[in-house]
This record gives sequence, structure tokens and C-alpha cells, in this order.
Amino acid sequence: MKLSRRLIPDIDILQTFECAARHGSFTQAAKELSLTQSAVSRQMSELESQIGVLLFERVRQRVVLSEAGQKFLPEVRHLLGLTEETMLRAMAASQSASSLSIATLPTFGSRWLMPRLPDFVRRNPEMALSVASRSRPFDFEDEPFDLAIHYGQPVWAHATCTYLCSELIVPVGSPELCAANPIRAAAELADAPLLHISTRPKSWASWFEAAQVSVASPYKGHRFEHFSMVIEAALAGLGFALLPRYLIEQELASGRLIVLFDQPLRTENSYYLVVPDHKKENPLMQSFVTWIAEQVSERAGPGHSLTA
Repeated sequence: MKLSRRLIPDIDILQTFECAARHGSFTQAAKELSLTQSAVSRQMSELESQIGVLLFERVRQRVVLSEAGQKFLPEVRHLLGLTEETMLRAMAASQSASSLSIATLPTFGSRWLMPRLPDFVRRNPEMALSVASRSRPFDFEDEPFDLAIHYGQPVWAHATCTYLCSELIVPVGSPELCAANPIRAAAELADAPLLHISTRPKSWASWFEAAQVSVASPYKGHRFEHFSMVIEAALAGLGFALLPRYLIEQELASGRLIVLFDQPLRTENSYYLVVPDHKKENPLMQSFVTWIAEQVSERAGPGHSLTA
């Protein structure tokens, strides 16, 4: 896609806009950026002329964002963040023979991938590695990742999804909660405190259905955005949780979480490694694909794998 240079603002002007918006003052923005107040004012006028809307309104001795400015600010901060990230990635890559940038699910990355990554780094000592969290599919043209780890269906625009593994979730609780609420059968969980992950609101309903238990309200209980939050809530005894075994390997081994009974549920989605079409032939990525498949395979067995 050909870009219109007329529509691309000067990055310095965007930095000035963000600074002035943050301080609510052209004078304070000028001090931070080592500019004159008139230079800041002139840059903002240029930006407003380019966009065709008023970004600031003067209120007493301050400048405040207009409605258009409030909508524009998050986009500017996102763009500045991407610019900085791109430069840092390029600087890191320039010091290494090769680089690999990975987008991974937050809890999967911190609890499963991170403990295993040192092995991949040892095999590729000249590599510069970059890992960031992404919860949803994105456009590889907008975000310059080399690959992504995705949970869902094998659908991703302009990329190839390679199956890694399925997932089993099991009901768990802290020893204290289990002692206070002894659960001997699946039906007894119907009246117990339950924890939910907001991105998978039907997990408990699906689990009860698989266990052939009729529950009037399988959606009651506390809700959390990420698995990491659900895990901490379960450890704190806030309720019983449905969690993938691979995310709680250490907690199960240490006894900090207990599997109530062996009635796992295979989720309808799976994990995939996603490689953009224009990077399929990258040798380092091919090496990572092989390596992570080995890691999944080595963990095969009850209580250790993502798969059955």
C-alpha cells in the first residue's frame, strides 16, 4: 500500500502534542522538550491545520484537550510507543547475528514458555530475542512480529497456523478451601464458590454438562480477565477454578493447588503457532517451530502436557 506523505505528521510534532496534552500546558511542554512556548504553540497550530480540527481549548491559564483531541491522544501514544519499540528492536538486532520477535498469550508466555526459553536461547546464542504479550489476533503488517502463539481456531489473515496441541482444564482449589468445602462429587460444586475467566465465560457450564451435572446457575462467582488472575485467586482461596494443567504445574507439584477429581475437559479450541506468509522461509523461525513442537511432545503424559 502506497502511503501519502502529506498525511504523515512529523514525529516531533506528535511528541509535542502528547507532552502538551499530558501537562495541560504549552509552557510545561516547552520546558520538558527544551523548546520555546511559541514553538510549541506553532507546532500545535500546524498539527491542527493538517488534521482540520481543534485539538486544544484554552481554559483560564491552561490548555485542555477538545473532544477531538481526547480521541486523537490514545492513537498518538500508541504510534509513539510502536515507533520506540521498532527502534529498540532494530538497535538490539543490530548487535546480534539474528533476531526473533514473538507474540504470545500473557499467561502462556509467563508460565509455560518462559521457563523453557533458556533452552532455545542456548541453542541459538547469537540471537536477540523479543517477547511481547498479545491476547487476540493482529495484523502482522501493523505489528512487526516474526510469529505468534495463538489459542483459538486456525484462522489468521495472511499467515499459516501450525497446530501445537489441544488443552485440558481441570477443577482445582487451594488446600484450605478444599478442607472448608469438601467436594466428593461433581454435583457438589454446583453450590460451591466458583472462579471464572471472562474470556471463557462458558467453561464451567461446559464442564458441568460434560460431567452430566444439572446446574441452575453455572455462571455465578467472581470473574477475572486473565488466567494469571484466576490462578492467584484460586491460591488465595476465593473459589474453585477450572485451569489448564500446564499453567499450574508448579502449584500442583507443591500441593498449593489440588485437583478435586479426575474429570478433565478438553476445550474446543487449540494452540497454534502462527507464521506470517512472507516469513515462512526464515531459518530461525523454522528452528523455533521445531523446538516448540519438541517441548510440547516432551511434556506428554498425565499432569504435564497441554494435550491428553
